[in-house]
Amino acid sequence: MPVAAHAGGIAMVGRILRSVDFERVLQRPSCARSTHFAIHFLPSGLSRRTAPVRSAQKGELSTALSDQEAKAVDELTPPQGIWLGSVVPKRHAKRAVTRNLLKRQIRQAVSLQLSPAAGVPLAHGLWVVRLRTPFDKKRFSSSASDALREAAAEELSRVLSSAARHVAG
Repeated sequence: MPVAAHAGGIAMVGRILRSVDFERVLQRPSCARSTHFAIHFLPSGLSRRTAPVRSAQKGELSTALSDQEAKAVDELTPPQGIWLGSVVPKRHAKRAVTRNLLKRQIRQAVSLQLSPAAGVPLAHGLWVVRLRTPFDKKRFSSSASDALREAAAEELSRVLSSAARHVAG
């Protein structure tokens, strides 16, 4: 997991990988929106994988299961660090090269938001950046053009700053 500088010390930036974590964050309303992106935040940690819950056998009461066996599958870990997920649907970015470019821009914008020069740092928890609408094909004819890269970087910087201010207070 990469480590980035954070105004209050060191902030961990990890990737959200499990669909249950994406679902939990995306159920929350967005904390900031721009023309193309929406930012969702959950001040929580990743859900933990636990051993599958054993069901009661025939003739055995379910209340007889030990506490260890009866733990919930999605117990939460404390919010340590910043966990990032990006959602770039194929319906908004048809070509893989465009989706990959946008995901790189999202990761870059988050790392820039963690620098001391960014002002308000991102809070610890789960962050998901979602592409809401496609970029105009007439304005950005090439899938991985410099113009698209610059436009996405500028818009992401603004919307992440707005999200950080919204979450901070």
